[in-house]
Amino acid sequence: MPLRNVRTGPRVVAAAICATLAVIGYMKVSAEEPAPAAAPGARAASKNAGQATTPRSPEAAASPGTPVAGRGGSAAPGAPGAPGALGAPGAAVTEPKGPAGPPGVGPAMLAQIPDGTKQAFVVTGGSLDTSKATAVLYERDAAGRWQRTGGPWAAHNALRGWTDDHWAGDLRTPIGVFRLGDAGGRLPDPGSKLPYDHDEQFVSPGTGFLGEPLEGSFDYVVAIDYNRVPGTTPLNRERPLGEDRGGGVWVHVDHGGPTQACISLTEDVMRDLLRALDPAKEPVIVMGPAAEIGR
Repeated sequence: MPLRNVRTGPRVVAAAICATLAVIGYMKVSAEEPAPAAAPGARAASKNAGQATTPRSPEAAASPGTPVAGRGGSAAPGAPGAPGALGAPGAAVTEPKGPAGPPGVGPAMLAQIPDGTKQAFVVTGGSLDTSKATAVLYERDAAGRWQRTGGPWAAHNALRGWTDDHWAGDLRTPIGVFRLGDAGGRLPDPGSKLPYDHDEQFVSPGTGFLGEPLEGSFDYVVAIDYNRVPGTTPLNRERPLGEDRGGGVWVHVDHGGPTQACISLTEDVMRDLLRALDPAKEPVIVMGPAAEIGR
């Protein structure tokens, strides 16, 4: 699905939060938990431009995102929210990769990366059931070779690992290739090239799986186009395939433990990533366990 450059629709009142599910006995905060319905929201230019003042719920809606090439789901290929759709930086390190894709990305996954994409954020897990991963940013040069421009960085994914058939509450991160086109956070824009929604309602109260505080997890976020409407704030809770297919899957600040379905990185890396991702390069995230993304 092509990236949208025009943002429309009313702002949402409830937050679409990508968070981790709290340990038993603690508060649950999750972008994968259905929350009261809210009208589709369009990104506001600023917090003061038509922004709702009602505090956003710590629970956010979840549903499959907007993949570019579907990876197994009920939606038609390329349809908004099709499960497993299409789908920072330090000093640049040149690594010519020839005609193949980024290191570790096999032919099947490479085929899902759009021809126009020149940035790929590759997040690789050790196995299907692990919640720790490694993230690397690559760019494709004029000769078609992929070069590493950031990482490797330590990352977390969902508590129970990965899945190519994601459903709300399964505590797994969807496998696939997805576009990255919208960002935001509680903190001011650090210099993002992506449209950035600065909003104090990017809140993440509660406690995570390991008892760690979740505060600050949404200081910086990048929305992963998995069952969401591209071209809107990450807080938009409209789910094209419905709440049951999960959603609200983000890249956000790491809180020291597994997530509900998101990818998390340290705060400094999130700032670097936001400054590096360029909509003109049609960035995507390629994510999953090594065996899957290497197919």
